[in-house]
Amino acid sequence: MVLITFTWRYGGSQVFLYGSFNGWTDQLLMNLVEGSATVFQRIIDLPPGYHQESDSTPSALLREDTQSKLVSGFARSMHLEASSSCGLQLEPVMQLSANEIDVSRRRLFMLLSSSRADELIPNSGKVFALDSDVAVKQAFHIMYEQGLAVMPLWDERNAMISGMLTASDFILILLKLHGSHSVLTNDELERHTVSAWKYRKFQLHAEVSGPMIPPNRRVLLQAGPDDSLKDVALLLLHNKISAVPLLHSPEDESCVQLLHTACLAGISKHICRHFRHSLEYLPLLQQPVGNLPLGTWAREVGGRASSRVLLTLYSRDPLSSALKLLIEGQISSIPILDDDGALINVYSRSDITSLARGNVYARFRLDQMTMAQVLEVIDEVSRDRCRTCTRFDSLYKIMELISDPIVRRIVVIDPNSRQVEGIITLRDVFNLLLS
Repeated sequence: MVLITFTWRYGGSQVFLYGSFNGWTDQLLMNLVEGSATVFQRIIDLPPGYHQESDSTPSALLREDTQSKLVSGFARSMHLEASSSCGLQLEPVMQLSANEIDVSRRRLFMLLSSSRADELIPNSGKVFALDSDVAVKQAFHIMYEQGLAVMPLWDERNAMISGMLTASDFILILLKLHGSHSVLTNDELERHTVSAWKYRKFQLHAEVSGPMIPPNRRVLLQAGPDDSLKDVALLLLHNKISAVPLLHSPEDESCVQLLHTACLAGISKHICRHFRHSLEYLPLLQQPVGNLPLGTWAREVGGRASSRVLLTLYSRDPLSSALKLLIEGQISSIPILDDDGALINVYSRSDITSLARGNVYARFRLDQMTMAQVLEVIDEVSRDRCRTCTRFDSLYKIMELISDPIVRRIVVIDPNSRQVEGIITLRDVFNLLLS
């Protein structure tokens, strides 16, 4: 069988596809491509041989001339180009050989090995670090105001970057404090400093996992400006962290300089920029994501079942359920659905800082604030966070989308029903590329 993409680029209220492959009886509704008002697509799994196709639009009530096409079992030898009289284009989905996949990975590996971490530093911008002795409340508000999900911590006494404060820290803080109080108060968050919280978190983990190295004696995970992007990516993947500080240590051993906070989104953007006009050298990036072993899927797609369970919540569910699911499920985001199971939005770990807006965390109980209410607060501040694709979109398109640090994951949906089929994260993409 060969997957064939039928594309109609000339608009219409509805476009239907039919042909010899279904006995000329069933009209198959073509799907409007997301983000376009004129392009419709439908993918069909066809057996090798000759097939005829035609299309119709109810608005025009016009049946185009029938076109004969040869579908070969070898995708590379296909020539499927409809005439201008029809306007319907057929685009074969090519199955890659193991050698082609290896070649793509090798070229990506060579690029990342020859690129330095300082190439991630923007030409202009700001770099932020938090004093580790500031109050949790102040840190919470600073991260919200700057739109950051992770910030390096500065140890004034030792004149060094001592760690990282992440959105997950705030989730754990709110869950811990909320466990014994009805509504959090500003005073409670004022009494806890970031350094005190970090040490308390270490104690909690030690109680569960046994003896651990105290945070003030741990080696900070970091990268230098001369490190390769390959090493930075592997550091992030192997340690399951979202970012590392990019530090420069002067030869005179004076105060270390914080240059940037490196993350996978920046590395993905570097790859896309480098290969934007030469994708023919990376056939792996041209593959539909539904054909690749990456992401978490709700059900079998393309004959492949996901090894992980796709976790979702409804808009009526409480915020406390989302926060617990993020921590206990060790996931970065949760698709939020309406009562019909269609995608509304995504709630991510980094969205926790939105509760700092107007001190929302101090006005509502976590178990009484619904996800619908939470999403209203988030959307007032940051729109276009939720990006979607279909399982037929290319890996390159997904990499371009998740290169935006605000996005970082793509929800795979059915374009007609908006039912969630899967979710793909930056970590999924790099595990595939560097495996």
